[in-house]
Amino acid sequence: MLQQEKIVKPVNTGLMGLGTVGGGTFNVLARNAAEITRRVGREIRVTHVAARQYDPDSLSSLEGIRVTDDAFQVVNDPQVEIVIELIGGCEPARELVLQAIANGKHVVTANKALIAKHGNEIFAAAHDKGVMVAFEAAVAGGIPIIKAIREGLAANQIEWIAGIINGTGNFILTEMRDKGRDFADVLKEAQQLGYAEADPTFDVEGIDAAHKLAILASIAFGIPLQFDKVFTEGISRITREDVNYAEELGYRIKHLGITRKVEKGIEMRVHPTLIPERRLIANVDGVMNAVLVQGDAVGPTLYYGAGAGAEPTASAVVADLVDVARVLTVDPENRVPHLAFQADAMTDTTVLGMDDVETAYYLRLQASDQPGVLADITSILGDQQISIEAIIQKEPGEGATDVTIIMLTHRVAERNMNDAIVKIEALGAITNDVIRIRVESLGH
Repeated sequence: MLQQEKIVKPVNTGLMGLGTVGGGTFNVLARNAAEITRRVGREIRVTHVAARQYDPDSLSSLEGIRVTDDAFQVVNDPQVEIVIELIGGCEPARELVLQAIANGKHVVTANKALIAKHGNEIFAAAHDKGVMVAFEAAVAGGIPIIKAIREGLAANQIEWIAGIINGTGNFILTEMRDKGRDFADVLKEAQQLGYAEADPTFDVEGIDAAHKLAILASIAFGIPLQFDKVFTEGISRITREDVNYAEELGYRIKHLGITRKVEKGIEMRVHPTLIPERRLIANVDGVMNAVLVQGDAVGPTLYYGAGAGAEPTASAVVADLVDVARVLTVDPENRVPHLAFQADAMTDTTVLGMDDVETAYYLRLQASDQPGVLADITSILGDQQISIEAIIQKEPGEGATDVTIIMLTHRVAERNMNDAIVKIEALGAITNDVIRIRVESLGH
């Protein structure tokens, strides 16, 4: 009888942060309380909330809940069993999470920067204390991609992952393609719509996507989190002309996070990428996210959905809460490992620098309209063992002295392309920097 009472008692939860995601999580828990209880077998009850500022009119009732502006009161309260960290940033989030773990509490977080930068330390502490840290909402918002890779695809050796994992960048590139708009113009609208921050650097320069890619690579390949080794390139240099030229060649430009296991090691890179327009992921538009995972047994699988927003992200946060509540009475040694592989089975497989990565390339050059220029360029490419798949040479406009040359190359090591670009830019006839966008077929 005592055991039965222990199983059905509510799980007391403390929520830190009542911003967009925190408020959404609070409201989803309240609205779907009965359904969640049916799924878990016990009630998940928010008993403590920490927030410095919030809009009470946007929330379900706070009646009966202890509200404070000091998050340490939540992580140190002995009544709280699960802590939900939705503050964001690395500090004080890291200190709060480690304190919660030290106090024997389970943690749910949506904080990708925290996990990407400090996850190794956090998971080691959680393993030592026998508690769970769940972070589904840290990657791709409401898409359950971590659970899919860590559990649903556990029979597979993951070969590669390619994802549109930042909705802001995808919105900008979609508007540039569909409406022929310039990057700066669309970015301004994205800020007005709330898709981009006042300082959009994290989104448009790929830092946000790099945080998420570091996490995906770790759970896919069983390596420690290594955010500092993710090659990161943004979309701010992409022009509407590049978008149009890509379309002419049968491609679309997407800002992708790509991680792939090759013979030399593991690639981790975020950059603008040409994808064949027939691929499903090439047709993911607006602020939506999508992740393509290639497993050796299952082949390609695609996961699509909202990558941000109050309730889509809350969906993932609450799903983690449900998982933790279900296993509170399970032997800790039999829980799903934080990073998919047992803590003592992680490998130190080399993460490749970009020089060793092989891709095909789109190149856009501005050159003086004079004889022999194209021959000089192709000679330099040939010297670097770079073969050309397609060339488009645009006629100069009336009165113009420059021509635009578009090239699509076959796959080659990045170091060869770097050397070739330096030599091409040194030619007297080249009048601007060479624009380079990597190309991925995303086939088998």
